Amino acid sequence: MDERVREHAAVLVGWSARVEAGDNVVLSVGPDAHELAVAVAEELGSRGANLLATYSSGEITRAYLRAHDGDFDMNPAHELALLESADVYLSLGGGRNTSATADVPGEQRQAYNSTRREIREARLDTRWVSTVHPTRSLAQQANMAYEEYQDFAYDAILRDWESLAEEMAQLKTLLDDGNEVRLVSEGTDLTMRIDDRTAVNSAASVAYDSHNLPSGEVFTAPAGTEGTVTFDVPMTLRGESVRNVRLEFDAGEVVDYDADQGADVIGDILETDEGARRLGELGIGMNRGIDRYTDNILFDEKMGDTVHLALGRAYDACLPNGESGNDSAVHVDLITDVSEASRLEIDGTVVQRNGTFRFESGFDG
Repeated sequence: MDERVREHAAVLVGWSARVEAGDNVVLSVGPDAHELAVAVAEELGSRGANLLATYSSGEITRAYLRAHDGDFDMNPAHELALLESADVYLSLGGGRNTSATADVPGEQRQAYNSTRREIREARLDTRWVSTVHPTRSLAQQANMAYEEYQDFAYDAILRDWESLAEEMAQLKTLLDDGNEVRLVSEGTDLTMRIDDRTAVNSAASVAYDSHNLPSGEVFTAPAGTEGTVTFDVPMTLRGESVRNVRLEFDAGEVVDYDADQGADVIGDILETDEGARRLGELGIGMNRGIDRYTDNILFDEKMGDTVHLALGRAYDACLPNGESGNDSAVHVDLITDVSEASRLEIDGTVVQRNGTFRFESGFDG
């Protein structure tokens, strides 16, 4: 076994999920994540945690959704009971086909997602963390040789997370103290309210309210969005390619949309429910270990020189106690490149220009 697999498992279990003796852990394993699952199981055993492993496959999901009549049970009790009994939920992505569910009708997805609200909430109430094992399918999607992709993935995952957390804290402070964010670049002029919000320093650990490995972003829950935005980073959503998505916001809601490719996918997402037309997240990438786009949201949204916005559900960690943020059955991230001809302002002050933050060398205010 590549020693980096064991290092990945150790970071996931120790730093990210903070697993302790006696914790009930649900481990969701993708088809080609077997090697990482073995290393994670060893880590969990050494800590005295209780392990239950499940199998997660895009092909299985496709078969089930395409065969079902669409009248799904609300929050199936057996799955809900499992998650309500869990302290930790670890998801190890690693599928054999990144487009396995591409031909599942959008209305079938919507029906399925809309019946699983309590299940999603139960999972989010655990110390949940998602990661991926570098696989050949992900390397192919990224247009990289497998060995090259392994090096890329581990450069992003095996970071000095404590040092990165200290660096990202500077941006968190700026967002916490701000009232309005403005993003300007080619095809984009968008303003968002962030007053009374708490930004999350997403340093790949539940101790930071961060649930992805790799991570390396600072995010908050915007409101009152106005203007237009273009997402120029290519992505695969629901198994289909999406290119150059354009959204127009008025009074916080999407009032118009278009895309060079995949407009139907965006339309299906927006029709999921009322909350799918509002933003749930403004995220700013700061992981300089990610140096190229790979058509994988887990990596691409964390890349330095990017900003991403999510349609749908807002995270409670960003909201004042007792306040409900945007609620939706979906949380779909879209990414824009801010490395050139761009600026990010907080209350009229430029905090990032052309991908460089004001606290980094080379910043041109």
